[in-house]
Amino acid sequence: MNNRLRTVLGQRGVSPDVLAEICEVDPKTVSRWLGGRIPHARHRFRVARHLRVEETFLWPEPSKRPGRPRDGLGTELVGTYQNRASVPRDVWLALLREARHEIGVLVFSGTFFAQSNPHVAKMLSERAADGVRVRLCFGDPGGQAVAVRGREEGIGDTLAAKIRASLTYYRPLLGEAGCGVRLHDTTLYTSMFRYDDNLLVNPHIWGQPASANPLLHLKRAGDTGWFDNYAESFDAVWAAARQWAPDQERIADHGQD
Repeated sequence: MNNRLRTVLGQRGVSPDVLAEICEVDPKTVSRWLGGRIPHARHRFRVARHLRVEETFLWPEPSKRPGRPRDGLGTELVGTYQNRASVPRDVWLALLREARHEIGVLVFSGTFFAQSNPHVAKMLSERAADGVRVRLCFGDPGGQAVAVRGREEGIGDTLAAKIRASLTYYRPLLGEAGCGVRLHDTTLYTSMFRYDDNLLVNPHIWGQPASANPLLHLKRAGDTGWFDNYAESFDAVWAAARQWAPDQERIADHGQD
């Protein structure tokens, strides 16, 4: 079975019949591809281009196929986006709904995450009730890292204000079993959005907002690849972050007035 092809088709919302039309082949041919048969080169190229993934991810070279030694690099790259804003909303929703074990978000403000999905807190609560571990880590609005990033982007205190506004969406999650909301004060080179073995990596370009930066879609394929390196960095930031306490934040803000 080609589970990678099957997974990407589901994530992109493309049915086998539609893929058959795109490649101008019989639907039974696509069924054979899903069953493990390797398509001709022209079909591999067309499928990869339409699904916005690396051809070698769907059909690894013989020496890098599952079950054989490989370094994990490259085979984990499912697809790329020119910027985070170009990721379809349906992709975010599908990944959230389909997560069964882990949802992790590491950002400074992540305002889009809630504004593009007004039911995000409810959906995260439901996932947690089903046994999914939910970890949300935002920048500390009063921290040094946020102040530096605000200056670099030329928006000053606006970033801190955006974080405070973003956090209000997640207040219902406080006290929910399986949900954690923390604030970090670390230099953030990359925003991350993890859904089980899928990881959306949003590298930061100096002086530009995260939404304008590229985004990589990784899927875990080994124990020593990109996915695990990013996941370990998430864990390190999470371990050093402090729990968000809204009431204490308000007291601190009034104290500065």
